[in-house]
Amino acid sequence: MAETLKKTNKDTCDTFCYDEELVQRVKPEIEKAEGVELIFKALSDATRMKIAYALTLEKELCVCDVANIIGSTTATASHHLRLLRNMKLAKYRKEGKLVFYSLADDHVHQLVSIALLHSKES
Repeated sequence: MAETLKKTNKDTCDTFCYDEELVQRVKPEIEKAEGVELIFKALSDATRMKIAYALTLEKELCVCDVANIIGSTTATASHHLRLLRNMKLAKYRKEGKLVFYSLADDHVHQLVSIALLHSKES
């Protein structure tokens, strides 16, 4: 009969205990994080992340420029830009028949820049 070895996970506590005061202090604060995951969900798509990064390199980009940068159709670029706009990560302005997008604010710029720096670290 083959013997099955049970692997123990060394990144967990060996005993269950908790600091009640710490838990009571932090637990109510957790509600502030509700909805924030949607920002990361929007940026977790590789195409949208590339678009957001492109918008950190240029103040604003036309939908047609975005499509060429990411190698897609304008319909695909518009779809992703609209999602970023709906998530309040990007904003747009019209100039005649052209639509230009930019990041919503400096916080989004910082978030994308920090994520890029983090991904480059070992």
